[in-house]
Amino acid sequence: MIRILLVALFVVLFLVCSIPLLIAEWIIGKYNMDLKSRSSLAIVKWAFRMVLFLSGTTVTVRGEENVPKDTPVLYIGNHRSYFDILITYIRVPRPTGYIAKREMLKWPLLVSWMKNLHCLFLDREDVKQGLKIILTAIEKVQSGISICIFPEGTRNRVNHTFMDFHEGSFKIASKTGCPIIPMTLYNSADIFEDHLPRIKRTHVILEYGKPIYVKNLPRQDQKKPGAYTKNIIMDTYAKIKEEAGT
Repeated sequence: MIRILLVALFVVLFLVCSIPLLIAEWIIGKYNMDLKSRSSLAIVKWAFRMVLFLSGTTVTVRGEENVPKDTPVLYIGNHRSYFDILITYIRVPRPTGYIAKREMLKWPLLVSWMKNLHCLFLDREDVKQGLKIILTAIEKVQSGISICIFPEGTRNRVNHTFMDFHEGSFKIASKTGCPIIPMTLYNSADIFEDHLPRIKRTHVILEYGKPIYVKNLPRQDQKKPGAYTKNIIMDTYAKIKEEAGT
């Protein structure tokens, strides 16, 4: 239980002590939004690294050369743990907004940092609002901000399985022409979700796939890029699972 106590204490202290930083970031944003985005990115990446360190999580990253550094992308990953966000966010090379559930708006201070990082908040019960979020995400990509989505729509609670990838989120790539970067996460639920409320020392594998451009896919796959991307992530996951012997 010591790890969960350390993580909880650090998160609370960070959020409280970061109030002056949030004020400074607000002032910076009045004059230079790009500087605000980059400085907020650096601060939150440091905090996430600390949480992973305190939780005893080590990560092996593969295929990072597949992530373009000079253009915004649409990250797509499988999702089994809250730690998926931390694991993937510390690797992004440029400001990146995650699409989160609307319930996150209830968390003070945390939501302020999320907004600084261009996160968008989705109401999964409101189709019209969902469409607006996709349109906003398209605008973000066009302005140079990457977007990350876990298109299963929620955390998958069953080991070694995948839920359907919602196709609507892939319009961000098809409308902007940005590359889709598949992210395969293996063993992340073993950090916390598989044995609540204990945090366990865990080794996670994160593998990035080659960029996918919707316009270059066969015609039938252009209609369902979500299914195409899901198959790539599933194949990569199966390969990692076989290597791990589990």
